[in-house]
Amino acid sequence: MMEDERYARGLSILDAVDGESGHRVVDSLRDIAPDLARHIVSHAFGDIYARPGLQPRQRQLVTIGVLTALGGCEPQLEVHLNAALNVGLTPEEIVEALIHSSVYCGFPKVLNAVFVAKRVFAERGLLPVGAGRPGEV
Repeated sequence: MMEDERYARGLSILDAVDGESGHRVVDSLRDIAPDLARHIVSHAFGDIYARPGLQPRQRQLVTIGVLTALGGCEPQLEVHLNAALNVGLTPEEIVEALIHSSVYCGFPKVLNAVFVAKRVFAERGLLPVGAGRPGEV
């Protein structure tokens, strides 16, 4: 029963944070790794995302930074960039977090992340970002 409660809590948080894109990820695993899908919902969302101490916006900033630094996680980064927008981060805040990440993980990884963000923002009609700012290139 406890596992069912974790899953239900995780599914509720997945809905609120990732919405449809999160469900697509979980659904894509059902015919090959259904246990992995269940673990993602129960553990990542039912246990970790449900913890007190960080708000959803803060959690998404951390997640974006980590996925950017890891590199090679562009599909997951796309899901979490959408989630970041879903929980109220602005495109400007996301771009600023990516720029900040460049100091720690380097320009190539950040460029990859920025181009994923550009695609996500374009799909959501959020381009251009930060137009008209001082220092604009």
